[in-house]
Amino acid sequence: MTFSILTFDAKTGVYAGAAATGSLCVGGWVLGGDIESGLCASQGTAPSTFWRDDAIRRLHAGDTAENVVSGLTGNDTGRDHRQLAVLDKSGGTAGFTGAQSMPFADVIATPTLIVAGNMIKSRDVLTALADGFRASDGSPQMRLLAALHAAQIAGSDVRGLQSAALLVLSPDAPPLDLRIDHSATPLNDLAALAQRVSQPPYVHWLDKVPVLTDRDRAPDRSAASASQG
Repeated sequence: MTFSILTFDAKTGVYAGAAATGSLCVGGWVLGGDIESGLCASQGTAPSTFWRDDAIRRLHAGDTAENVVSGLTGNDTGRDHRQLAVLDKSGGTAGFTGAQSMPFADVIATPTLIVAGNMIKSRDVLTALADGFRASDGSPQMRLLAALHAAQIAGSDVRGLQSAALLVLSPDAPPLDLRIDHSATPLNDLAALAQRVSQPPYVHWLDKVPVLTDRDRAPDRSAASASQG
């Protein structure tokens, strides 16, 4: 029903993830993240938002991706209908695919990058998702969009796509959390939204809000007053 990608850039400290599905509201259901913790994607035929939220809590406490996955999936009697991908604060990855997941379903986990999918055409979708990100250039959001498009071309969700989302967490920028909850062309709409938020006046406002490297950041009131005078 869904394919997702989670990535980490050790040089910049940026966590970036994206997902798309043939159902509605993939961003609200699947993706979770915190700049001080990492990322996760909880999906499947009966996805658990508790897995998503608990994963971020455990990652923030310093747990590894492997321990998070084993801890959350081991005690859930409904785990056979769920899928989980986790990327921890050091770039470690781990995943789980329930035995009753709709085929094709699997996870490909590598250091700093993990992809997961269920009810997709074949493993080629996951390979294209990972390769599409690695082969692309530009901002994290542009690379995520390239990855999603590559996965769509490779076979996608077998029902087609209705929603898509991306999440970019950077130490020196506010979160970029973009969602297309229902559309006949969600990837195109997501790309258009990503382009829109990169333009003035919105992009200039982003320079005024708190970030991890400057939690107290705010507009320079004296400068603003001078310019208005």
